[in-house]
Amino acid sequence: MKKKLVISTGAGMSAESGISTFRDAGGLWENYPVMQVCSADGFRANPALVHEFYNARRRQLIGCKPNGGHYGLVDLERDYDVYVITQNVDDLHERAGSSRVLHLHGELMKARAIDDETKVYSLSPEACDTTPDIVIDGHHVRPHIVFFQEAVPNFEPATELAAQADIFVIIGTTLSVYPAAALLQYVKPGTPVYYIDPKPAAVPSNVTVIPLGATAGIERLKQLLA
Repeated sequence: MKKKLVISTGAGMSAESGISTFRDAGGLWENYPVMQVCSADGFRANPALVHEFYNARRRQLIGCKPNGGHYGLVDLERDYDVYVITQNVDDLHERAGSSRVLHLHGELMKARAIDDETKVYSLSPEACDTTPDIVIDGHHVRPHIVFFQEAVPNFEPATELAAQADIFVIIGTTLSVYPAAALLQYVKPGTPVYYIDPKPAAVPSNVTVIPLGATAGIERLKQLLA
């Protein structure tokens, strides 16, 4: 039976694909304060601005491609039972071929009904813009994103995966964004933990730090696991 390899990825995972990380953006997205375009209050105050903000994010994403790190995680599926938990809202893990991806903060290329959160719609690259007036299947929609001030519905499934891990890997995160940063607390004592980041945050002494970007770091991880 293959060992269960659970991988938690953050913005640094997609940085090599040209998607800027929040820390590199200086706390601003396209010169907007983050709470104006990424919060529940912001959406209530100006839904048109929030829709346009995410339309721009989608157009950026469509022009990006998975990087070597994304493909490196797919390669690991040959030898391990791999589960990816990601804070990222892009679809680069899926486009690279990862078969099991759990999104904590939503998915950029999807919209969901405002009046029924169970109704989620995939957006095509050719028709990915949304507005407050657009109606899909009889519903006005919003970005399928977990805004600041909203609960993270997939956090509990993520903690269950972390608790089941035979090996736990963290890639491209400052370990400061909660609740995702808390996943390490759910890993069983004695489980090998690896942390890949070119600017790693402070971690417990039992965590093996690989101070590299995603692509090079995952190659190094493969060597350590071999």
